Amino acid sequence: MDFTRRTFLGTVTALCAMADNSGWTPLFDGTLDGWRPNGHTSSWKVAEGHLVADGPSSHLFYAGAVAGSEFRNFELELECLAEPGCISGVWFHTPYQESGAPTRGFKVQIANMPAPQGGFHERRKTGSLFGIRNVYKQFVPDREWFRLNVAVRGLNVQVRLNEMLVVDYTEPATPVAAPLGRGTFALECHDGASGARFRSIRVRALPDILPAPAAAPPAVDGVYRDIIEFGRGNIPMVDYHVHLKGGLTLEQALEKSRFDGIEYGLAVNCGKGFPTENDDAAARYFEQMRGEPAFIAMQAEGREWMQMFSRRAVGLFDYVFTDSMTWTDDRGLRRRLWIPDEVGPIPDAREFMDILVRRTVGILENEPIDIYANPSYLPDRIAPDYDRLWTEARMTRVVTAAVRNRVAIELNDLRHLPSPAFVRLAKAAGCKFTFGTNNTSPKDLGRSEYGLRMIRECNLGWQDFFVPGAWWPRAFERKGDALRSA
Repeated sequence: MDFTRRTFLGTVTALCAMADNSGWTPLFDGTLDGWRPNGHTSSWKVAEGHLVADGPSSHLFYAGAVAGSEFRNFELELECLAEPGCISGVWFHTPYQESGAPTRGFKVQIANMPAPQGGFHERRKTGSLFGIRNVYKQFVPDREWFRLNVAVRGLNVQVRLNEMLVVDYTEPATPVAAPLGRGTFALECHDGASGARFRSIRVRALPDILPAPAAAPPAVDGVYRDIIEFGRGNIPMVDYHVHLKGGLTLEQALEKSRFDGIEYGLAVNCGKGFPTENDDAAARYFEQMRGEPAFIAMQAEGREWMQMFSRRAVGLFDYVFTDSMTWTDDRGLRRRLWIPDEVGPIPDAREFMDILVRRTVGILENEPIDIYANPSYLPDRIAPDYDRLWTEARMTRVVTAAVRNRVAIELNDLRHLPSPAFVRLAKAAGCKFTFGTNNTSPKDLGRSEYGLRMIRECNLGWQDFFVPGAWWPRAFERKGDALRSA
């Protein structure tokens, strides 16, 4: 097969004839005509009418007649299928190069559940605008065709999976990444264990000059740079503790998530005294969130929750988290630590701390939870003595229980918990961490600033961060017997 660029009249005529009235033009006609591989050319073939990537590292560049294979503004649509363990992608604004991965341009990731490679666990999933706006939840299954749509309009890039908008990136006035430009497309064959298939590849070229995006570009500050830098370092930029409350709508939350580059876990409060008190209510919330570009989370409230929800209902959610802010004291009184009247006077802070640590360890040991939220929270009466009361011995007991039970510790943005000393001790013990806000309204939903700060202060790396189901089975699978049976 001759892989050189084909620009002869017959190809031009055929492609133009295939363009439909909406402006879409196919780039793949069932052969490798118009495509040019680099590196290991044997990694690309056509089988069953599909472009198949299977073999050593190689990239297949579009080099055909459409738009002279130079695109600035466009809509690209293709159907993709990833084999288990696959890492692949679609590049744009890149020039052809003889070998290696493109050194210019942008990649849209295809990796549903990539296999570990040499101790490295890729966290950026299918749909990511790689290293700029990353997706961490798996939205499409392996061995199933899905539609990928990439649109570039001026300074804006949008990525959709089966019509679901997962990336909406507007390049700032001072780009942190390489600026958007122009170039061709390339498909990626990452390695011999990363089988992928492509079909129905088509493009709609758009004018080079388009109106500016309606939304103002983001301001580039230190937090913006950290989100990009740490995301490139494979640290999952996910706030797992976001609530639709205080006037925050689903649409607003998703828009902010895409704007900031932080994926959200949208949580519902489940437990005694909350609107969600049974399986049916939990299932309704799940159905409401199904198909949205976010994790779906259960916040388990109080210690009664395990007898209120069945394993089947809990298993609907991507993960479960709870805190130690509600428990029953040694006199049988139910305490909610954020309500001063329920806490009452604390005549002996050390005695209170001993009870709190015991209750916390009991929660970590016995409840099927994935994340310990609002960690090390203290009532207002004794919170000013946090550093004195949270002794190393007390912290160690909590951390040991978290590690033993595979429970991640939240870096809480609203309350700046736990302390750096707690985080360092937990890291040394092998804990995993998450970002989490526990917002009460849109006003206190930030950009995980405290978590970003802890990454730098405590030298946290991607290995220190939790992703649901990535390090170990979810808690409901490991401890499901603690839940109501039906």
